[in-house]
Amino acid sequence: MLDRKPGAQYQKGAFPEPNRTVPFMSPIRTEPGAPKPAGSAPAALLAALLWLAASGPAAGQGRDLDPEAAPDTAVGSAGDVAEEGERRGPSGLKLPRFVSLRADEVNMRTGPGMRYPIDWVYRRRDLPVEIIDEFDTWRRVRDAEGTAGWVHQSMLQGRRRVMVAVGDISLRRDPQDDSRPVALLQQGVIAELESCGGDWCVLEIESLKGWVKRSEVWGVYADEDVN
Repeated sequence: MLDRKPGAQYQKGAFPEPNRTVPFMSPIRTEPGAPKPAGSAPAALLAALLWLAASGPAAGQGRDLDPEAAPDTAVGSAGDVAEEGERRGPSGLKLPRFVSLRADEVNMRTGPGMRYPIDWVYRRRDLPVEIIDEFDTWRRVRDAEGTAGWVHQSMLQGRRRVMVAVGDISLRRDPQDDSRPVALLQQGVIAELESCGGDWCVLEIESLKGWVKRSEVWGVYADEDVN
């Protein structure tokens, strides 16, 4: 369930220690009907009691629609317009492409419509996902683990995010292996993708900005330039 797995740890003495660690928040998604995770034992107990007291099929479920979202179906960034020779969806944007979740709770369904059952409930706003198909106002998306299903386009946004994918990594001041680290990012951390070219990408998270290797994150293609 995208829980953190043991990864490469920052080695003391190799570089000056980063002055900040950005921790991973768990979980990314839960099964439908499960109570929303809480950060402490008393809070978790309260959440569980509230869930048990709730009535109706919506208890523990996420959201399918965002009434404040733009009504158009073209969810993507400026660079996602399909060019000649690229696979194009009904929206006119290329497939596949990366986007991110725009809400704290998002339902993933087994098919493109409300009549299909909920497979998972995502609980991480800004989680990067990959759109791999389109049908009307529904998008088939895939997460970093390869889990795929259908999400309404109103729950997606074109703002690019990436997720640390290879263990704990250093956010560096410059695009060099021996550059001073400004923070340690734990596996599973989500950050805003500002730009990406060559082997390095610029990320911003919690007012921190720096460089990481493209191969260390999920949410950007190996040959993609992001400006």
